[in-house]
Amino acid sequence: MKISIRGLALAIPLIIYAGGAAAADANWPQRPIRIIVPFAPGGSSDIVSRRMAQELTQQLKQSVYVENRAGGMGTIGMADAAKAAPDGYTLVANDTGVTMLPYLRKSLPYNLQKDFESIGAFVFSPFGLVVNADSKMRTLHDLIALAKSKPGALTYGSGGVGTSPHLAAEAFAQAAGITLTHVPFKGAGEAIVAVASKVIDMQMATPSTALGNIKGGKLRMLAISGDHRLANLPDVPTFAEAGLKNYDVWNWIGFWVPAKTPKPIISRLQRAMQAAMQKPDMQKFVLGMSAEPKVVVGDQFSRTLAETDSKWRTVIGKLHLPAQ
Repeated sequence: MKISIRGLALAIPLIIYAGGAAAADANWPQRPIRIIVPFAPGGSSDIVSRRMAQELTQQLKQSVYVENRAGGMGTIGMADAAKAAPDGYTLVANDTGVTMLPYLRKSLPYNLQKDFESIGAFVFSPFGLVVNADSKMRTLHDLIALAKSKPGALTYGSGGVGTSPHLAAEAFAQAAGITLTHVPFKGAGEAIVAVASKVIDMQMATPSTALGNIKGGKLRMLAISGDHRLANLPDVPTFAEAGLKNYDVWNWIGFWVPAKTPKPIISRLQRAMQAAMQKPDMQKFVLGMSAEPKVVVGDQFSRTLAETDSKWRTVIGKLHLPAQ
């Protein structure tokens, strides 16, 4: 069933803290606010954070800017944010990968639960399985059947071991009961080019990464995660529609602040995020990325984190990847 997400209701209840909230709203912020992005410029987390920074600048009547602190699979920027003063003037952005790292690294220079308070997530991007447009695998059923007949023969790309596309593809393989061969590249963009050039057979990618090549006739998307089709890819079925009902992997992007940040400030940031995501131009921006504009905060985001953590713990555990 095709369901458009335009006009998506974003009415997520926020906790408004009494006793000091009014004072905090009146006195904060009084200087620029930085958002640490623990990745290099140009990635989805960076692009989304910069767009949200523009909206928060308007909502909070104070400059909000992005500072990139790349390295260590995002751990360097996260560690810097954990050490920042808990005064509401430092936020850190991250995506689904933050729940993968505890199972990929021998140790982390921060503890997500102890060193941070979550603001919430506001962009949810599905994963799509893409093949070359000339591939004989016309449907998801075709691909799974071929993979079962020739275990390990089909190759897929990613931006490296332990990246979201890598683990999203392995989660798919586990759900489908097939074996695929991983070919890591320097970045997800290179892997997309490799599929378009017929160097590898497939890739699990966020739609925004592959959309240009899909529209250009170089790639074909066989299925998309989630419970509905995308408005700008209406002919692409969900994995459930294509016959694989137990695969639902998303990449979300959200914000955190250092632990002990005053709760009235957290509440103010959540309200500002909510207001920003209700603006038609912000929704249009997110929809243009083939993502879903959805604000998830508080207990709901805690449940999302727990569910995501459990998913990747299971997937990574079955892969027996050596911790770095």
